[in-house]
Amino acid sequence: MYHVHCMNNIAKVGTDALGAGIEVTDELEAAEAIMVRSASLHEMDFSDNLLAIARAGAGVNNIPLDRCAEEGIVVFNTPGANANGVKEMVIAGMLLAARDIVGGIEWVDENSDDPNVGKQAEKAKKDFAGTELAGKNLGVIGLGAIGAMVANAGRSLGMHVYGYDPFLSVKYAWSLDRHVRHVNNLSDIWANCDYITIHVPATAKTKGMIGRDEIAAMKDGVVFLNYARDSLVDERAMAEALQEGHVAHYMTDFANSVTTSMAHATVTPHLGASTKEAEDNCAIMAAHELSNYLLYGNIENSVNFDPVDLGPITDDARISIFHKNIPGMIGEIAAVISNVGLNIENMTDKSRGDNAYSLIDVTGDLDGIAAKISSIPGVTRVRILKPQA
Repeated sequence: MYHVHCMNNIAKVGTDALGAGIEVTDELEAAEAIMVRSASLHEMDFSDNLLAIARAGAGVNNIPLDRCAEEGIVVFNTPGANANGVKEMVIAGMLLAARDIVGGIEWVDENSDDPNVGKQAEKAKKDFAGTELAGKNLGVIGLGAIGAMVANAGRSLGMHVYGYDPFLSVKYAWSLDRHVRHVNNLSDIWANCDYITIHVPATAKTKGMIGRDEIAAMKDGVVFLNYARDSLVDERAMAEALQEGHVAHYMTDFANSVTTSMAHATVTPHLGASTKEAEDNCAIMAAHELSNYLLYGNIENSVNFDPVDLGPITDDARISIFHKNIPGMIGEIAAVISNVGLNIENMTDKSRGDNAYSLIDVTGDLDGIAAKISSIPGVTRVRILKPQA
């Protein structure tokens, strides 16, 4: 029996999806896996029992990825599970920026006691006039699960869409509306787009990628939307551009001491994926990832190891091995397996940086094989997995 500890409230449909052979525990030290949303794990000491961490969401900046890789702990996320919720938030942001809906609502609230409010509203509405989205140019930076949906939604609203993603996958390329114009340089986005929205992960390379120079290159009166990560934007440079009027509006989902004091900014409290549907989808996907790994050793949607999949276990056993990515390692492992009389039926190995992961299906007597493989210098962790009843 495997045990999963939930660091945050995880939707019950997700924990129910863990399936047979896996149960939820309140005891962190007893858990082979963790499900987490926003709790920070950077200062946590992981027990030797811990095999995997599943983040019920896309961002993993609350998890120490490199340390987990070194310790043979697989970290999963749930790409695309909350994409529709974020997409709808971006569309709402564009509409709020195009039409002074918030200002109009505030006017009605302030004048709600006026018996002639209806007549006064007809006079006041000119102060809240805006523009339509149809016909405007939308730039989408990052065409993954969320960005591709935003681009397609923009097309449905009658916008001309420019998309930028140097790492565009075949999967999302096929999903894009054929009228989305794929550009190879961000300068095309800056020069042409009335609305710009960013959908890239927070990494050392993307931190501050929307800086002073990039903002200066944008069209006057641009609306910039950030529902991805606050670290992507140099917020002080953005505040200056808003004050000067170069940027007409900044729509962001990240409230902090800088954004909440910006002129012409609409700040929401990280609501992008805060829908029941998104939380359920993330929890279910995280549960399936953990089950597939704990029971079969397969890895899908990991952020610190490459995908590995041998399907269900149909031979006597499956050996799961984490090891250093060094020459001769696979040969040594295969030799140990052969020397004890086991036959290798199927195997795969994937490496990323200094670390690698192997799955090997075998038949024969498994007595002592885990200890023998573990004794090989450079091997981090070994598990023996049996077919599920």
